[in-house]
Amino acid sequence: MLFFFTLSLQAQFQINGIVKESASNQALAFATITTNNGINSITDVDGKFAVISKTPITFFTVSYIGYTKIKTDVQKNTGFYTISLTQKTDHLNEVVINPENAALSIITKTIALKDNNNPQKRLPHFAYKTYNKLIVSANPDSISGQIDSIIVRRTKKGIYYKIDSTNYKFKNTVNTRHLFQTEKISQFQFTDNTLKETILGTKMAGLKQPLYEILSFNLQSFSIYDTKYELFETKYISPIADNAPEEYHYKLLDTVTINGRNSYMVYFKNKKKSKSKGLEGVLYIDQNSYAVAKATLRIRGLLNITSNHEFEYFPEENIWFPVHKNFRIIKGKNDDDIRIFGGTIQFDGDVDDFKSRKKQPSDYIYLRSESHNFDIEKNKNTVLKNPYFAVEIEQNAFDKEESFWNSYRKDSIDIRSKKTYSELDSIALRKKIASRVRLGKKIINGYLPIGFFDMDLRKIFSYNNYEGFRLGLGGVTNERLSKNFRIEGYYAYGTKDGTFKGSIGAAVRMDKEANSWLGFAYTDDVREIASTTFSTEKKPFKIYDPRPINISTFYNYVSWKSYFETKKIPKTESIWELTHSEIEPKFDYAFLHKEKLYTAYTMTTAMVSIQWSPFSDFMQTPTDRIETEKRFPKFSFQYSQTLGRLWGNDFNFSKFDFKTEYEKKYLNGQKTSLLFQAGYALGDVPLTHLYNTSPNNITKENILKRITFGGKNSFETMFFNEFFSNKYAFFQFKHAFNRVTLFQKVKPSLVLVTRAAWGNLDHPEQHAGLDFKTLNDGFFESGIELNQIFNGLGLTTFFRYGPNQLPRFEDNIAIKLSYVLNLGF
Repeated sequence: MLFFFTLSLQAQFQINGIVKESASNQALAFATITTNNGINSITDVDGKFAVISKTPITFFTVSYIGYTKIKTDVQKNTGFYTISLTQKTDHLNEVVINPENAALSIITKTIALKDNNNPQKRLPHFAYKTYNKLIVSANPDSISGQIDSIIVRRTKKGIYYKIDSTNYKFKNTVNTRHLFQTEKISQFQFTDNTLKETILGTKMAGLKQPLYEILSFNLQSFSIYDTKYELFETKYISPIADNAPEEYHYKLLDTVTINGRNSYMVYFKNKKKSKSKGLEGVLYIDQNSYAVAKATLRIRGLLNITSNHEFEYFPEENIWFPVHKNFRIIKGKNDDDIRIFGGTIQFDGDVDDFKSRKKQPSDYIYLRSESHNFDIEKNKNTVLKNPYFAVEIEQNAFDKEESFWNSYRKDSIDIRSKKTYSELDSIALRKKIASRVRLGKKIINGYLPIGFFDMDLRKIFSYNNYEGFRLGLGGVTNERLSKNFRIEGYYAYGTKDGTFKGSIGAAVRMDKEANSWLGFAYTDDVREIASTTFSTEKKPFKIYDPRPINISTFYNYVSWKSYFETKKIPKTESIWELTHSEIEPKFDYAFLHKEKLYTAYTMTTAMVSIQWSPFSDFMQTPTDRIETEKRFPKFSFQYSQTLGRLWGNDFNFSKFDFKTEYEKKYLNGQKTSLLFQAGYALGDVPLTHLYNTSPNNITKENILKRITFGGKNSFETMFFNEFFSNKYAFFQFKHAFNRVTLFQKVKPSLVLVTRAAWGNLDHPEQHAGLDFKTLNDGFFESGIELNQIFNGLGLTTFFRYGPNQLPRFEDNIAIKLSYVLNLGF
């Protein structure tokens, strides 16, 4: 029998057991356990319980509304008790929505009064400190005795085993230490409806420089009163949200005393049949104020997750304030493997024809996080420093002495935790864990560190219809050379055009906290004509970008650029550039300006590009600002202006570009994405710098010959160089459904897509050499994406309709392949 996770090595007295219904022998979840010394506990979703006490436990009672209460004496040398409850004849059945139901009446009052009981609504100011400890471990007592053995052969005389060295090492490891451990001390301040966390100290076993991603990982909501309660970065409807009675069944279990005040125990469960679709748990509701005095929330699915919130009553303010919370993850039962913090966890199958397998070490791994709040100050008006940061890390947070930790820890650190730090620090040094973590983070962003140089993996190989195979080498110096200076560049060769290209530049850091850099660069390269790029946009790393394959119209640019990039303005990133370029179209084109045809021209431009994320949460680290919680909408602005006759500038024009993105993730796992983008160019603009609205179709007679790879936000039925505009608006709608299992390894993700664009071109007679149309009447396409059908490969189909629909039906259809590469990070 698995022991409950939160066994403390400091505890002197403990009882464990399981509560069942006598008639059906089924486990009873959330039965109340009360000991002789006043400790209250409840059984978990499997009917199990564990009670730990520093004073002797002589007896305990088990009660459950609708069942006869049982008193059990604690026997010497008995650690596990099986309790069977008998149902009363006047038992309380689980209720559905009913105005007369006691539980629903309690919940209705709780919802009505929640603003009065929510500290973030009731109190204008408060502050407190928190000690948090997170571990990934396994309980040695729960590990099967056969985990360290494997079957060699079967004979008539029996089964012969041998030791599996990997599993044997795992058993020995968890007997002495945890697999991962981190501690954190934070100061929380609330004022002006803003809650800010300042990390005073943090340490991670095996890492001198903690991973910021783990520090910002949201395991559970701060408040039980949030409309959408968050568990493990997934949001669920709170059991006390305004619309909660439409989502949950409620049942009154018992009444208990918490902090000397009587409270109702109300069980709630999502109405959906699937256990993985919603929360279930117990709310302890104060009988006088109808505030939440304690809460237990659970999810059973791919993961079994448990979240607990405990509160302390402050009579002066008549409010329950959070003082303790914990969070636990263990494996659920499913035939899909999942990943937590980079490690794979395997699952037994939950389908009828799935064959169970031998237990692996990962079957016993759990994650546990525990937070204790202290030094609570209420109604103390404090001025927040940098309130636009949700989290800020103090400069010396990574260098705290052991005395600092001993002064804040709830309990003295046990031998197993001490060994975790000492052994993981030693292993990290021996196996160069810090270097491997650094390597992984670099590769995620598209770089391979080689000494003091980060090689850009994007520059090694690509293909397009003009250059052919583009082979190159490039990158940037890293922090090993200097944290305040960098040199970057690349060199490439096109096998089809037979030309070398390259860039070289350098920059110096001006502001460490805002990550501000001042730099310059020289570039001689080619670029797709009429393409729109936002300088602040960070494109995800792709080993292979399929869209440029069929592009054949490029222009060469030789440019000298100075730039300044910064995150100084809160919740923004901005780039300011001054560029002088020599432009030469690499296709048959001439631009008519003032009765002169230009086949090459000079431009001197100033540009500012800003990305603004007003609703996102950010973390200020000692060296950078990180977006920890991405929220929408997000906005991008870009303005370019040629500078008159400076440096022999041939044309005078202005360009205004705007983009906004919005995503909504639903509680059922589906997602809707919206994208709006627009541009407006004024003045004398050559075709190379107009807008093409991102086409991605090739001019072939046969549908099958037009099959290529699809893009992310491109028109799949629009042919290259078909439309050009100096002003346009683009809209895209996507709705992604949950992946559907057709076969064991065939699990496509269905996405519905609709795109539309409108535009116009002033003075089309100025552009000679290409035949094209304008977007006055608009362009429309819709389609279906079946992504990740098998091993990341998918299939998409789009149809073109509206005023620009083509005469032949088959020419309006585009079939594309899609590919999603999972690097495992």
